[in-house]
Amino acid sequence: MTIRLYDYWRSSAAYRVRIALNLKGLTYERVPISLMDGAQKAADYKAKNPQGFVPMLEVGDLRLTQSLAIIDWLDAIYPSPRFLPEDAGARAAELGKALLIAADVHPINNLRILKYLRHELGQPQDAVDAWARHWITEGFTALEAQVAPNQPFLSGDAPGLADICLIPQMANAQRVDTPLTAFPKLVAIDARACALPAFAAAHPEAVKPD
Repeated sequence: MTIRLYDYWRSSAAYRVRIALNLKGLTYERVPISLMDGAQKAADYKAKNPQGFVPMLEVGDLRLTQSLAIIDWLDAIYPSPRFLPEDAGARAAELGKALLIAADVHPINNLRILKYLRHELGQPQDAVDAWARHWITEGFTALEAQVAPNQPFLSGDAPGLADICLIPQMANAQRVDTPLTAFPKLVAIDARACALPAFAAAHPEAVKPD
């Protein structure tokens, strides 16, 4: 059955799902939805996804939205490699790190929020970038403290849900020139993950339209 991913090349949430699909070794069809052109608000797309966000995963008659819900479904249907531990305590700890990024940092730094700051609230670009850097730095400070010395990935010995969330947020941090010298462990994890084919193929520059 065809797996179809509706995404935007620079969307952090869509980037997460691309990483997850690649790590699972799944073949999928990308359907670009340009957030800059407002394609997410088109009637035919909102008929499928009333919230009008990306990503959306379509498999037969099943339509899934929200990146972490999509990734949880993928982990249930395609259990290797696992993104979340089976042990309840370890699972909760992994979700805590992932949600720190996906629920606390990313939502107040995504495109629609930054556009609102610029246009509706009239903030200059340097103030908008400073806003993004502030919340990214706050989140990364908490994450850095949770990484044990010589720990290969945020999730442990292999990439998991927390890493799937971290790597797109690191790309966002770099895009707004966030100083990263205080986060050597996160920088090392980012470099290690981005060297893996599944992460490299999901990178925005790898899927950017011509």
